[in-house]
Amino acid sequence: MILRSLLLIATVSILGCRRVPSPPGADEAVLTYTLDPAVRYQTIHNFGASDAWTIQYIGENWPEEQRSQIADWLFSAETDEAGNPRGIGLTAWRFNIGAGSQAQGDGSGITSEWRRAESFGNPDGTYDWSRHAGQRWMLQAAKERGLTTFIGFVNSPPVWMTRNGKAWSEDGKESNLKPEYYGDYADYLVDIVQGMEREGGITFDFLSPFNEPQWEWMCCKQEGTPYDNDELAAVTREIDAAFTRAGIEGTEIEIAETAQVEYLYKSDKGPRQRSDQLRAFFDPASELYLGDLEHLAPEVAVHDYFSTWPVENLVRTRQQAWAALQRINPDLEYMASEYCLLEDNEEVKGPGRDLGMDPALYLARVMQADFLFANASSWQWWLGVSNGNYKDGLVYTDDDKFAGEIYDSKLLWTVGNFSYFLRPGATRLSIELADGTPAEEAFPDGVIVSAYENEDGSRVIVFVNQRPEPQPVRLSGPTDADFRAYVTSDAEGDDLRHAGTFTTADAYVLPARSVVTWRLASR
Repeated sequence: MILRSLLLIATVSILGCRRVPSPPGADEAVLTYTLDPAVRYQTIHNFGASDAWTIQYIGENWPEEQRSQIADWLFSAETDEAGNPRGIGLTAWRFNIGAGSQAQGDGSGITSEWRRAESFGNPDGTYDWSRHAGQRWMLQAAKERGLTTFIGFVNSPPVWMTRNGKAWSEDGKESNLKPEYYGDYADYLVDIVQGMEREGGITFDFLSPFNEPQWEWMCCKQEGTPYDNDELAAVTREIDAAFTRAGIEGTEIEIAETAQVEYLYKSDKGPRQRSDQLRAFFDPASELYLGDLEHLAPEVAVHDYFSTWPVENLVRTRQQAWAALQRINPDLEYMASEYCLLEDNEEVKGPGRDLGMDPALYLARVMQADFLFANASSWQWWLGVSNGNYKDGLVYTDDDKFAGEIYDSKLLWTVGNFSYFLRPGATRLSIELADGTPAEEAFPDGVIVSAYENEDGSRVIVFVNQRPEPQPVRLSGPTDADFRAYVTSDAEGDDLRHAGTFTTADAYVLPARSVVTWRLASR
């Protein structure tokens, strides 16, 4: 009865600001939070996802109406007539610079056609800028919808530069890039950066030349290569020098795309020659120090995989990573640059497509941990679009290269509870329970909250209610503030739904198993 009344109030209040009375008997159960805008943490630069693997076919072959709907879901910052967001307003997009395995066909050894990638380059040093057509279509669609940050990322060097002529490693013991091609590879990447700007009007803000260098990347799932720390450092120096020779401006080199959080700061995380990367690359006392390179981004790019369970590990690893970063170089930023639900644990399984709230709530907890404990300045999902039976996409499609159905997901809209409202330049603010309860105590199964202020002065609070029952919350303060609420939950239609306008003076009831964003009016 309480929820039904609240829904009625929310519907009416779209026409104007209305007070929402606390539900009967809720005063004892209400969680009261205190916002302290004087205490500020990291700046949030962007939210993003990747175009691998499906966009190469969907962006080129699928009907325009469906491609445009996918682009709207991912990038639109507009609302419909009822005030509901049309999309999640991503502000970064990762472009897969392929190694040329697609041209090798079955000879590539990569079993799935979807994971064979084109290359702009040819072994003779020429380029064909008509390639990557589907991915380039999505780049333009993102740009038209206001996307501001583009990242070019590489899984493998081009096949004609590798030790085995393939886009994967023969034995996983060393980089598949031939040492004599380090300089050529750097020049190739310069050509890609300049060619994309010249031919397609796309400037890569960042170039990420390595991907999860800790893994062996042996035959035959996808393009990839390992790198030992000394190999990665040597190649990075070559790329930086090539950027300088070519006069590259506006593109920074992003490293190290660690496969797990602990590879960033642990020295005993095997393989040892690929661990402790924060110290290896950013401690001036290290023989592999890269921090003085002209074109290196002042950040560390970290992947969230296999570090999110149990919950104590989720919190601990991020706290330790942030402590290590502060110890070695507090000027560096922490970028959570890739995640999807690969884990198989008591709470979530990677295999099996699930468009509902179970994986979305798990994801929301991971995102909150990255912002609260690792002080992440960027957050990026893996596949923007997936055709697989896996929890790796935001939008899903049928497994067809030319046509089929498209499906949104609660994963999509949950990311939107952050990405739609936190625009580039937002700053995280302090928010705590009024009784002083530490935030981490809510992580196993309670309500997790984080707060932010955009550059326009608007404030955003994101609540994750993991509980199976509704939870009243209130924001204390010297004056009332009006806010709009946006809800993602199990309920049909709760896909970042605009639930109405309310005031902080009254308790607002978070629906069970929901992610709710409050957007407070600009000050």
